[in-house]
Amino acid sequence: MVHWVVWGGLAVVILAICFAYVREQRATNMSPTESRLAKRELPVISQLTDFTLTNQLAKPVGLAQFTNKVWFADVIFTRCAGPCPAMTQRMAELQAHFAGDPDVAFATLTTDPGHDTPPIMQRFAKRFGADAGRWQFLTGTKSEIVRLAVDDMKLIVREKPPGEQTTPEDLFIHATIFVVIDRQGRLRGVLESMEEGWKDKAIAIANTLLTEPSK
Repeated sequence: MVHWVVWGGLAVVILAICFAYVREQRATNMSPTESRLAKRELPVISQLTDFTLTNQLAKPVGLAQFTNKVWFADVIFTRCAGPCPAMTQRMAELQAHFAGDPDVAFATLTTDPGHDTPPIMQRFAKRFGADAGRWQFLTGTKSEIVRLAVDDMKLIVREKPPGEQTTPEDLFIHATIFVVIDRQGRLRGVLESMEEGWKDKAIAIANTLLTEPSK
């Protein structure tokens, strides 16, 4: 009996040491940004409401397409001569990083729906190697885009008056921000896509949300 108690005690100690080692290894492999985010909870900024938009394959997309996904979103327009291509390339880098994780998705909304039809969005998406099964390029009515992008995602979108336009393609002022939505359709993270360290921050936010329980 004493023999089994001793071996049982040793087994518990060994398991505790293994657990501590694994936890330490994870902490060691975290970037400083990931480590800071892992130590705090991400606040709920807003709850997205359902929407009806159209993707690059001319298929309807709503909030249900992102159920139980952690997803990144931004706003661009395909005629943009400013930051839009760089933003989309950075979103493509996130798609590549999370290529093995089907629980991570992406959405890019256009601020120029009159021009950015599904075929144009599809050509733009292909330039950046977008996986249509995971990365939705969304167009639709201006009112629906504004409701989702501005009201729910808290992004900045403003059409420039002709007097403010410096080129024919200088049509909109919009945020260069990526937002991160959790599995319950709640806005939980905001980051500036053009700043140094953006990628570590984006990955850390997504990884934090991926560890939260799904519905």
